[in-house]
Amino acid sequence: MFGMADGDPTTALWNWAVAGHFDADRIRGAIAGTLERSVVPLGDDGAVLCDVYPVGGDFPTLVDVYLAPAGVVEAHAASAVAVRLGAAVLLPDDSLNPSRYVCAEPDGTLSLVHVDETETDDGPERRNARPCTGECQEPRRPAAA
Repeated sequence: MFGMADGDPTTALWNWAVAGHFDADRIRGAIAGTLERSVVPLGDDGAVLCDVYPVGGDFPTLVDVYLAPAGVVEAHAASAVAVRLGAAVLLPDDSLNPSRYVCAEPDGTLSLVHVDETETDDGPERRNARPCTGECQEPRRPAAA
């Protein structure tokens, strides 16, 4: 349903944006709890590496997860992390529309949204999330299952 975020999972890079300011330890802890494995900062030895940095906008915490495990669907992981953080998490979908994302809500619901994105020296700032009005499908709640 959610394209790249829901396709064949591979050991890959996940790029997320979180609504709210969170420190790196809290983000890594939420991801570690979701994946049931150690998540460490870049430069450390570990199976899953995670970089967390602040930007502006409505989703001011950017998260890059390196070496994401095969067999874990990105959208489901983001949904569980959103529940653990109590904050929405944006992740890319596979459409050719650069403003369209999957939004994992704090209750675990996944939906397609559009956001306004501005590139800055610190990274992309995302604002004004709104429901997708195109060929969007019904939201799901995989974290609640």
